[in-house]
Amino acid sequence: MSANAPTSGALSGAASAKATLDPLRGENVVLAFVAGYVDTLGFVALFGLFTAHVTGNFILIGSGLAGAGTGLLVKWLAFPAFVAGIVGARIFDDTLRTHRHGLRVGGLYAMQIVLLAAFMIAGLFAAPITNADAPLTIVCGLLGAAAMGVQNAHGRLTARSVVANTVMTGNVTQAVIDVFDLLVPGTAHPDRRAARERLAHTLPPVAAFAVGAGGGALGYLLASFWALALPLVMLAALAVVACRADRHAA
Repeated sequence: MSANAPTSGALSGAASAKATLDPLRGENVVLAFVAGYVDTLGFVALFGLFTAHVTGNFILIGSGLAGAGTGLLVKWLAFPAFVAGIVGARIFDDTLRTHRHGLRVGGLYAMQIVLLAAFMIAGLFAAPITNADAPLTIVCGLLGAAAMGVQNAHGRLTARSVVANTVMTGNVTQAVIDVFDLLVPGTAHPDRRAARERLAHTLPPVAAFAVGAGGGALGYLLASFWALALPLVMLAALAVVACRADRHAA
């Protein structure tokens, strides 16, 4: 019995590793769209607040200290709210460690949905938003930042090979390098197949982020915070697909 124990443990570890859910079809594109959509909607509605690209608020804080811009308090508080979203996602994911990997993935999507729905509801109660320092306005912004903190943490916590989907700077940089290597003859990086594969992974999320940014601005103009219903539906669809895919794999 004891001789078989290590073998059993090894097989269990191998099965656990094999059970890791691969990125879902179109998942990177959907998440990039959601990030661009939510970030732009928050920026338009909340006096220039970034909810997904939260470090951009540091620039706005600096400009506010120089007398340009408003809403410094919510921008100061957005970073700890973003961190709280990441920490909350970590704690929640730890409670799901004994469950199937797809359930962990779906659980984190559910957590983001709850926070994003709370962001939408707070925004509806706060509307029309005319004061950047009003308590409900601040609560609204902090819920949005926390929701996007969960999205930022998602790929790292579940150890899935999803591309960066909330900030496109790294993706654009890599895409430019790969396009240059493909188009310019005689470059020192002849691995064109790898460059094409990277472009296939990075360009769709960049395009989706841009489309989402436009959609978030237009959605807010047309429907105020009700426009957040669209990313909520998209995240719910990802959660359902993740749980079903994991169940079928099992």
